[in-house]
Parts: sequence; structure tokens; C-alpha cells
Amino acid sequence: MTHNYSFKSMVKKYVNSSAVLIVCTVLALILANSSLKGDFFSFWNREVSLSIGEFNLFSHNGHPMTLVDVINDFLMAIFFLSVGLEIKREILVGELSSRKKAMLPIIGACGGMLIPVLFFWIVCPNNPEMMRGVAIPMATDIAFSLGVLSIFDKRVPIGLKIFLAALAVADDLGGIIVIALFYSSTIDVSYLLLAGVCIAILIIGNNRKIMSKSFYIATGIVLWYFMLNSGIHSTIAGVIVAFCVPGSLRRGATRYIERIKENINSFDEVHTVGKHHTAILTHDEIHKLKSIESAADKLISPLQELEDSLHNIIGYFIIPLFALANVGVDFEGMAFSDLFAGVALSVMVGLVAGKFIGVFSFSWIAIKLGIVQLPQGANWKSFASVCMLCGIGLTVSIFIAGLSYADAGESGAQMLNQAKLGILCGSAISATIGCLLLNRNLPKKA
Repeated sequence: MTHNYSFKSMVKKYVNSSAVLIVCTVLALILANSSLKGDFFSFWNREVSLSIGEFNLFSHNGHPMTLVDVINDFLMAIFFLSVGLEIKREILVGELSSRKKAMLPIIGACGGMLIPVLFFWIVCPNNPEMMRGVAIPMATDIAFSLGVLSIFDKRVPIGLKIFLAALAVADDLGGIIVIALFYSSTIDVSYLLLAGVCIAILIIGNNRKIMSKSFYIATGIVLWYFMLNSGIHSTIAGVIVAFCVPGSLRRGATRYIERIKENINSFDEVHTVGKHHTAILTHDEIHKLKSIESAADKLISPLQELEDSLHNIIGYFIIPLFALANVGVDFEGMAFSDLFAGVALSVMVGLVAGKFIGVFSFSWIAIKLGIVQLPQGANWKSFASVCMLCGIGLTVSIFIAGLSYADAGESGAQMLNQAKLGILCGSAISATIGCLLLNRNLPKKA
């Protein structure tokens, strides 16, 4: 029961936020192709500062960051902090917590990362600049994919829902590793050493069971600044902080549960007066209520508390803002044929064909070899239908596209537009085909 409730909460969170993300994606495309497009694009390139004296937190190599830089480097570090917390929770107590649970989504995720890269490499022209985007079709957007799956509600076996969510989480972990290894610039050793000191402080804090969220957030901001200027992509700071936030309680749950029970059992009946039923409490009763509240707060680990605090910020602010700033594609000067050449075609094929073939084939081989089993309640047709949804790659794919082409000058801007076009079309095709297959292959009634 607890397991199902936790999973339903996750799905509800992503379904609600995916609707906001769709609205912002459509709005960005409209504004990027309207008479306001000049103001729209220039708005994101305004310089931003957060200064104390001569020190500007939002500066990179001595230069102020633009608004889009702050979104992509700072706010997305918070996004990856949330992703890191989710990955850690899944490793500790979720669908990646044991070999039996983790094997199928991890194997599927490996196929869903390797085969799209292979497809991109095969389809893409032999151009070193274009090949910088080879990792773009690796990502599965968990919000959109679970949002599409939610359309079929109770017709979808719980095992398939869990498989898709766990695969997307494992997929995010793979994306983080790729960003850390392949999207770093020239390393500044002094800043890297300072970042190392911050990481050591975070590890010590974890080992000594420091439970204060403020400690990890404050140290994390300092780490982010050092990572930003060290040459390693700054969003990795969010993941490092997440893995250092304690996922356990300082003294265990029993002590706090006993305190709550003791206070509740000793609580006298509350007397009310007046038509509004105003409660009249003694000082002792107020003290007991505060003790219950304090004990209840201590039953939530810093990891879960921080993850829960970030849900709305990520889903309803950071990701929609990221979409507004990054999804807009200016179609002026582009022809329909551009979708079937170069970067756009490579990304689209990678998402639609590469993700499906990669996830399904790797999973099929592992199941046939007896290493793992099909998700509970699924057959091969319904499983293949869910694999199709893995080609919905929006947020992280666009993020990697920006890392790949944003600094490549005028030709880079053109390739970035093509990559975004391929991501949008590939995701839409995967979602459409996935919906048609699910409608056909799932039971007609729950």
C-alpha cells in the first residue's frame, strides 16, 4: 500500500507539471515566430547580477551571466539537485534499491542511451561540429512520458508504470555522467581545488549526520560557484549535493514515534466554545502539540524533506522557465525539408527509432536470458508500447543540445535550432505512436 501510494504521488506530480510544460513549450514557439520575436530573444540575453560589493555570484570567468545563462547554469543545477535526490531515494528504498528491482530498468536505460547515439552517428553527416550533439537523443523526459502514460490511467499495469519511471531515473543518471565527462571546458585547477574542499565539507557533514537543510544548500551554492568557474559543468554541483544530503534519521524512527504516541495518549479532550468552535488549550496541551509537531518533523529525513520542498519549484517554475528560454525555434529561413537532413534528422531518428530499439532489444535479450522478468501484469505488446514512450526526450535533450552547440558561433545557432526541431518532432512522433500502441495493446478496461 505504501509503495503504491508513493508511486501514485510521483505520477501525479509529473502529470500536473507536464501540462504546464506543454503550455510553456507552445508559448515559446509562438513568441519565437511572432512579431515580438526580437524582444523575446533579446530578453533572455540581458545581463544578470547578484552582487555583494565587487563580488558577483552570477559571473563566469569575470563576465556577468545573461538571464538564459542563469536559467541553464544556476536554476538547472537546482533541477539536477532534485534529480539527484530522486535517484538517491530510488537507490536507497525505491525501484533501484535491489538487484532484482533495478536490473530491468537499468539494462533498458543502457540500451536507450547506447543505440540512439549509434543511430545519430550513422545518420549524421561526417561533420565534427554536428557530431558534438551525439548525446542529445539519449534522454527520456520523465514528466512527459509519465504524463502520456497517465492518459490510460488504470488500464496500465502498475509494473509498466514503475518500469518507465525507474528507467527514466536511471536514464537521468546516465545523462548526468555524460554531462560531467564530455561537456566540461578548460579546467581551472585553483577553482577545482576549492570545489574539492566544498565536497569534503559536504561529505563530513553527511558522515556526522548534520540534518540542517540550510547547511547543504549554503555549501552547495558555494560549490556551484567554484564548479562554474572551474570548467566542470556547474549543474553537476546539484547532483553532488544531493548525494551528500542524509537519507536517514539521526536517532531512528522509534524514539519519535513513541514520543508522538505518548503525547497523543495523554492528551485530554479539547473543549470548544462559541459557534465557530474555538479551541481552548492549556499551556500544557499547547506544549504537547508542539512536541508532536517537532517529533513528526524529525521523522522526515533531510533527503525526503528537501525533495518534497523542491517539487513545486521544479515543476511549476524552473522547468517551465527553462522551456520558455530554450525551446523557442525561429522557423524563418527553415524549410520542411530541413527536418529530413543533418542534425534534425539525426536527433529525430535517434529518439523515435533509437530509443525504442535500444530499450526494447536490451530488455528482450535480458528477459530471454532469464536475467530479469517482464514487469508484473505486462505482455510483450504492452511492454513494447511503453518502450515507445521512451523516445519522448524534451528537457534534458534540449539542455544537452544547448551544451553541444551554444558556443559554436553562427553555425552553432543554426544547428541548435535544427536539434530543437528534431527533439520536438521526435518527441511528438514517439508520443503519438506510443499512444496508438497503448490504446491497441492495453486491456480495454482496468
